[in-house]
Amino acid sequence: MTVCIENAQHPLIIDSGAHCSIVARNYLDHHFINWEKQLFPTKEKNFNSASGKMKSIGAIIKEITIPHRKGNIILNQEFVVLEDAHIQMFLLGTDYQRMYGIDIYNSKNRNITIGKNKENKFSLDIYQILTHDLLEELIN
Repeated sequence: MTVCIENAQHPLIIDSGAHCSIVARNYLDHHFINWEKQLFPTKEKNFNSASGKMKSIGAIIKEITIPHRKGNIILNQEFVVLEDAHIQMFLLGTDYQRMYGIDIYNSKNRNITIGKNKENKFSLDIYQILTHDLLEELIN
């Protein structure tokens, strides 16, 4: 998708498998003047990808405007800057979902039933482990 960052259009992809948002240093070099002044340290220094290991040089925060006909969506998002990444766009990982409380799994107040007893509802909690005893209780 195309988003607006600092009054210019930039490509952005949402990666549901990435635990954090990233941008390549060379992309920032080509599209943002003095972006290094916004750089701050990050805890994580090394990242793994399908193409190998990449090194973080810090992070920046960018205000992203996602245009929408019913009203723009504005996110203040942290992006880890990777030294040797070759991606020519911003990559939005799942960290924005955690930060803004977005639940794409519909895990709040979601119930399932198991077996013939449709009155016996089981709350679907992504943090709850379905044990053998709990399964027996639900079936009977």
